Amino acid sequence: MSNLVRFGVSIGSELLQSFDTLIESKGYVNRSEAIRDLIRDYLVEYEWEQDVETVGTVTIVYDHHVRELPEILTRIQHEYYKMIVSSIHVHIDEHNCMEVIIIRGIGSKVKEIADKLISTKEVKHGKLTMATTGKGLA
Repeated sequence: MSNLVRFGVSIGSELLQSFDTLIESKGYVNRSEAIRDLIRDYLVEYEWEQDVETVGTVTIVYDHHVRELPEILTRIQHEYYKMIVSSIHVHIDEHNCMEVIIIRGIGSKVKEIADKLISTKEVKHGKLTMATTGKGLA
């Protein structure tokens, strides 16, 4: 990192102790690294609010034996083929599958696609993980 800047933060001792315990359990070597990650996460969230180009992953779990469900999920992905970067299909067991779909585009549109996939009837679980293209993040 170039141009490092030091700054002070006032924080209650109990809150700081909780933070130190948490970052130690996550393997951070120091507070600075943890705070940098928190700031980056906040900036990524802000990107999504500003509706700029973003990327995200949608993870869904479903029973592939449910009539027409795999076809419906594929149809939704084909509707948005220009924004679907890639997908991976994993057979969890003899009934359940997991799909991870990488989507790139304007934040609101990525959320729209995620919502359609996750809310599809008989999808057991779904989650959108918002990420960033990395532009503008140090």
